[in-house]
Amino acid sequence: VQLQASGGGLGQAGGSLRLSCAASGDPFSRRAMGWYRQAPGKQREFVAGVTNGGRMDYADSVKGRFTISRDNAKNTIYLQMISLKPEDTAVYYCNSRLTQAWTTQVGYWGQGTQVTVSS
Repeated sequence: VQLQASGGGLGQAGGSLRLSCAASGDPFSRRAMGWYRQAPGKQREFVAGVTNGGRMDYADSVKGRFTISRDNAKNTIYLQMISLKPEDTAVYYCNSRLTQAWTTQVGYWGQGTQVTVSS
């Protein structure tokens, strides 16, 4: 499985950004897909995930602000981020897996895309 993330960059507090992750190499529709992030000096953490059945889960810190979605026809997932906060600053990683146990960091990972939110 290969994952290519894009869409990161610089955003302002209260603003929005959208991340994309294109997958290849395995039947996309059967895999759960997620986003994780790692801020400087911190461990990588779960942000949002969507199962192959379309169920979405979110970290408490992003509920109501971030929306994950998937397009099986394009083998792509998205992370729409609104009401950005400086604490959202991190490298965001796309993840592909067979299990929806989001607390376990397993599966395949993309290269990461930097999101920086200025106050």
